[in-house]
Amino acid sequence: MPTHPYVSRFFVTNDARRDKLIYDLPEAWWSRPYEYAWCTNFISPHDTVLDAACGISHPLKFYLAGFSSEVYACDLDARILSWDAVIQEIADDIGVEAAAQVDERKRSRLHFAQADLTALPYADESFDTIFCISVLEHLSLADAVLAVGEFYRTLNGEGLLVLTFDHPTVNLPQMNDVLLQAGFQYWGDTDFTLPEDAVRTEQWGGLHCFRAVLKKAPRQ
Repeated sequence: MPTHPYVSRFFVTNDARRDKLIYDLPEAWWSRPYEYAWCTNFISPHDTVLDAACGISHPLKFYLAGFSSEVYACDLDARILSWDAVIQEIADDIGVEAAAQVDERKRSRLHFAQADLTALPYADESFDTIFCISVLEHLSLADAVLAVGEFYRTLNGEGLLVLTFDHPTVNLPQMNDVLLQAGFQYWGDTDFTLPEDAVRTEQWGGLHCFRAVLKKAPRQ
């Protein structure tokens, strides 16, 4: 299995993982240790980034704010607009210590918005990197098409779209078509084969996690 971070493929059990990202990750977050470890390959201090459908308690947006130039994070949940509500949700969902660890971090570079992925409130070509981690499996096909179109619109010409999603909840050939038809191309090699050592959970009937890194294809 190719190990270069720019290869789009399923996560496998010997991939790098992080069991802590600001706080210790819950065991139930079966794919997140691998996803977050992979995401760290795409962080630059010079970039303006988006954590799309960031969730309330998930730590990626807070981690990014410690390294990236500017971090935008949006979610459909209105609590994203209240720092107190965010911290309370972390305390309830993860624990009081985790909430304190997030609360003590600098957040001057972090900008929250309540938003639907199908209509992002950002100008064209706003971002150097867009992260969308374990989200697309929650969208209908029609909304996924619109969301990917919004990623294309708001990503700059040299930017990267960093995606993960659950399989088979997301139909891989279908999602591939959506991404390519939106105007994206894979940054590096692709391997759509499901390997025997793919990271797996038995929850929800059995799931694996696919990662993809894309950029805008050159205009014809």
